[in-house]
Amino acid sequence: METKVISFGNHKGGVAKTTTTANVGSILASKGYKVLVVDLDAQANLTVSLLKKEPENSIYYALTGKTSELPVIPVTDNLSIVPASLQLAMAEMELTAAISRERILAELLEKVKPDYDFILIDCPPSLGLLTLNAFTASNEIIIPLVAEVLPFKGLTMINDFIKQVQHRLNREAHISGILLTRWESTKLTKEIESRLRNQLGSLVFDVKIRKNIAIAEAPLESKNIVEFDPKCNGAQDYCAFTDELLTMVGI
Repeated sequence: METKVISFGNHKGGVAKTTTTANVGSILASKGYKVLVVDLDAQANLTVSLLKKEPENSIYYALTGKTSELPVIPVTDNLSIVPASLQLAMAEMELTAAISRERILAELLEKVKPDYDFILIDCPPSLGLLTLNAFTASNEIIIPLVAEVLPFKGLTMINDFIKQVQHRLNREAHISGILLTRWESTKLTKEIESRLRNQLGSLVFDVKIRKNIAIAEAPLESKNIVEFDPKCNGAQDYCAFTDELLTMVGI
């Protein structure tokens, strides 16, 4: 099968981009797919949640041309990670004058694509150069979204940004789906969800990720949610979402 490159992006923080990347990547790997997850956030939360010790190298060196290869670290038999570091915070400034700076990640990923069925990218909480690189490299863009008023209104900004990427850099760039996260049974949440589904229809995934303390606790043990507590709502929801994602990409 052709490698699927999927970005999880949103310019707002705290919407479960990292949690979704880590758990979907781990679940896909448990199903037998070869998976690479890429940490593009200087906070390096994805790296910390999957690796028990701090890596010696990070994606910063490849993006800024200090090395020509992505640092790929095995996590399990079928899951590997390209780790991040705090140095990534300097990358956007260093790349300002770089030629084809929007395509650097895409070119780096081309070298490793044959080794993987899925490449999942955890984007930083901004619409800057790193997110631009991720969207330029991707077949699919998924927006994790908390069902609240301000994130809902922010969708227009993300959509306009993606349309510019599609027009100028990557014809495949589009919002493939919106995943509702940290969902809880309140009047506001249900109302926002209803509005989203009325306006966007099938673009909103059927599965939503319920608010669950185990999701926050699992990374402390460097475990995915299924390993940490397979019976909790978070594990059930992420397994169901991964199945829906596989259907969406035609597998």
